[in-house]
Amino acid sequence: MDVLHYARYPFLKDAAEHVRDRGVTLEDLLTHEAYRQARARGKARVLDALEEGVIGLRPMGTEEDMLEEILSYPVARMFVSGVNDRFLTKRYALAEGVAMDARLERESMEVVEEVAFQLGVRLNTEGGEIRMHFSDYLRYTSRMRSKEWKLINTEVKEGQVAMSQVKLARVLQQALQDRIEEELPLPVDTFITTALGADLQELKVRTAVKREQFKAEDFGKISVENFPPCINHLIGMAQAGENIPHLGRFALTAFLHHIGLSSDDILALYATSPDFDQGKTKYQVDHITGQTSGTEYTPPECATMKSYGICYEPDSLCTNPKANVRHPLSYYRIKNLPRRGAKGENVPTPSIDSRSSPPAEPR
Repeated sequence: MDVLHYARYPFLKDAAEHVRDRGVTLEDLLTHEAYRQARARGKARVLDALEEGVIGLRPMGTEEDMLEEILSYPVARMFVSGVNDRFLTKRYALAEGVAMDARLERESMEVVEEVAFQLGVRLNTEGGEIRMHFSDYLRYTSRMRSKEWKLINTEVKEGQVAMSQVKLARVLQQALQDRIEEELPLPVDTFITTALGADLQELKVRTAVKREQFKAEDFGKISVENFPPCINHLIGMAQAGENIPHLGRFALTAFLHHIGLSSDDILALYATSPDFDQGKTKYQVDHITGQTSGTEYTPPECATMKSYGICYEPDSLCTNPKANVRHPLSYYRIKNLPRRGAKGENVPTPSIDSRSSPPAEPR
């Protein structure tokens, strides 16, 4: 690979070796005026991740531009480590992965294979086909919920899964995300935090603000503090950009619909998912909420949630035998009592019917 590829994929070991060959030390990188732009670019990487969810690649006309881009990657990692907030770490890992995915889709197979090798992803490209052992495939796709990623819907021959370059790029995105999340936060000493100074403090503040924006206050007048633990956990997964199990998406969508959220608001909640597809997600939301199916589904009962492993951290109300909570909407209704209208009359609470089986995922 050449220097341009190191700048496009600065997480590669070869990129780090290129920096060492140039004799750039940590002290130089954090304090020398010559690397001021690299530090600024590192901060910009983090802000891109925080605000946009993807890291843009700036124009690079000279080798010095390329070196700045390479150096911005370790600087960004130090910023993320200094902030030390899981919300930012996950958004940063996702943004780096998404950026790499988009670039790899247009790269030569030689470059794709090298990136895969340095990420520890084993490939077989004999005969011009891209194949991966099914065990490795499952390792990287287990959190991808679309039907196209299920092993039963892929071509498997002699234990090898065939895939296109586009699908491989998505697998490598997951591999990079996993690596970054495992590696960060790095230990940062006083020298690093002092050198990053005001920029680090600014990122801490902006991360806190962004995290708050993603919190439930966005749901307006709805009593978020009265959500059951399972729903709060699923919302947290969506806000953190984690893939949610299909039944979890169904339960969350149906719950939010029944307590008054619009389909657009529900759709926006899923926008940070790594596999977000607006068309497919809108189809699912519209189907669950009855806009296209004619049936307004309700969330599964608590027993079903437990059997599918999405009953998260039940609290004292969940487990109180006197309360007899058997459904997420029952939990919400109980926590909201007493509810009175303007003239003192009881306000009706959402009804719970038998239509709580999730529809199939769209083909």
